[in-house]
Amino acid sequence: MSGFVEKPEPIQVPGLVHLHTGKVRELYRDEAGDLVMVASDRISAYDWVLPTEIPDKGRVLTQLSLWWFDKLRDLAPSHVISTELPKGAPADWAGRTLVCKSLDMVPVECVARGYLTGSGLAEYRESRTVCGLALPEGLVDGSELPGPIFTPATKAEVGEHDENVSYEEVARQVGAETAAQLRQLTLAVYGRARDIARERGIVLADTKFEFGFDGDTLVLADEVLTPDSSRFWPAETWEPGHAQPSYDKQFVRDWLTGPESGWDRESEQPPPALPEQVVEATRAKYIEAYERLTGTRWS
Repeated sequence: MSGFVEKPEPIQVPGLVHLHTGKVRELYRDEAGDLVMVASDRISAYDWVLPTEIPDKGRVLTQLSLWWFDKLRDLAPSHVISTELPKGAPADWAGRTLVCKSLDMVPVECVARGYLTGSGLAEYRESRTVCGLALPEGLVDGSELPGPIFTPATKAEVGEHDENVSYEEVARQVGAETAAQLRQLTLAVYGRARDIARERGIVLADTKFEFGFDGDTLVLADEVLTPDSSRFWPAETWEPGHAQPSYDKQFVRDWLTGPESGWDRESEQPPPALPEQVVEATRAKYIEAYERLTGTRWS
């Protein structure tokens, strides 16, 4: 069992139709037919959306995505139309709301990996492959790959796992031409972002993108290159051979699986609320990632 520990009631705003509650975002449609995405402070771990929020998390995700969209616009247009608050929206939506084009979304998570970790590491240990792509012997946890690889995944509902799929399966789903476009664009965007992050002392280990079509044009959608969609490691501590410290929800995962939480991940019981020190440490990591990448102080 998994999903929401406590599913939130979406805020109703005149002129907006609520469409969907995601792990982090609420999705609405406005009277012009555009989408309104509101990033909450919710956090998920082990396929559960937890009952405790991380203050400022939604704003960090939104502002960091906007910063990256600007850096990447010559490679791929974004779906963002405006950051202006819809009329009648709560003041708390400021800084966490995007008005976006409605796209024909591609039903694939476009994952780029430049380093071996996570589910890729588990597969490599078994077969010396990642998503069926052969890799050389001798790689360990945290190793840089010979070159970035495209490892797509299925899109999962809340409480479900994304599943890695082969490039051939993507081509069957969306057609060979679109699959080739997705791979080329994913690796180009990853390469640009990896270089920008490296200049700022951060290793971009892997990341996932979502794309949709605006007519015949592939457009970057959802969030990009945030601690929720990417693994960021401090470059100064990167050392292959063990798990790397990261700018994400590792504090949350460690506490939930540690003795203090009293939670059994294998049980069907939902996880407990997070203690204040875990909330504060996680908030600090998200803000540090924003500040190191953008070079601007969080406020």
